[in-house]
Amino acid sequence: MLDLATIIGLVVGTILILLGCAGGSLSTLLGFLSLNSVYITIGGSFTAMLINFPLERFVRAFKSVRWAFFTQTYSLEEIINTLVRYAEKARREGLLALEDEIANSSDDFLKKGIQLVVDGTDPELVKNILEIEIGFLEERHNENKTFWEAWGTLAPSFGLIGTIIGLIQMLRNMDDPSTVGPAMAVALLTTLYGALMAYFLFNPIAAKLGIRSQEEVMIRQVMVEGILSVQAGENPRIVEEKLKSFLPPARRENVGRDRIEGVGLHV
Repeated sequence: MLDLATIIGLVVGTILILLGCAGGSLSTLLGFLSLNSVYITIGGSFTAMLINFPLERFVRAFKSVRWAFFTQTYSLEEIINTLVRYAEKARREGLLALEDEIANSSDDFLKKGIQLVVDGTDPELVKNILEIEIGFLEERHNENKTFWEAWGTLAPSFGLIGTIIGLIQMLRNMDDPSTVGPAMAVALLTTLYGALMAYFLFNPIAAKLGIRSQEEVMIRQVMVEGILSVQAGENPRIVEEKLKSFLPPARRENVGRDRIEGVGLHV
């Protein structure tokens, strides 16, 4: 599902920045375009990122951008409803009955946890296995976040480099007044481009990826708690109340609303 906040932020932000640059005149807006500034700021920081990071990680980071534009396909409430339904079925029919349930699940983490339970794995080992997987999930997400934060740091630096280049060109040609304006434009536009790249794109992308990571880790932690509760044979009502504690009070009333015995949400 599309993240409207990201879309609205990009569209409205771009429009406002263009309006601010244009000042009511299209010709004024065109004055903010500079290929030299693009070469120095965008090209320079891009190649520096290639030097900084292995190509495989570079490609992974670009693929991760999609999570700044999309939200999770299922909610924490849906996960809790599903786990409570599993607890109900396990209490009625036994843990082995959950094999049919996980066959319809599209979430590999949940399937793995329930399968470990069905196979009779020790609860402490189940918890350790799942927590290790969560740890590596956080590490992979943090790598992508760090990538965009690094680019957000480099972009303004290359903007500064462009400013220095522009000033050098201007000072070398002070005897020719016609060159002062273009050189000064490069000097200032590279700084502008670097700041926009960092504070309008890369740092916000990194922050949104951090939020997505926190959301996914929270869902995984709820799954672990629910799986262990199912394995322990806890009362479904107790399981529900326990898992609802992960939710803010305003969202807790949504748990159980769409859960009907025998019919559940497959995640």
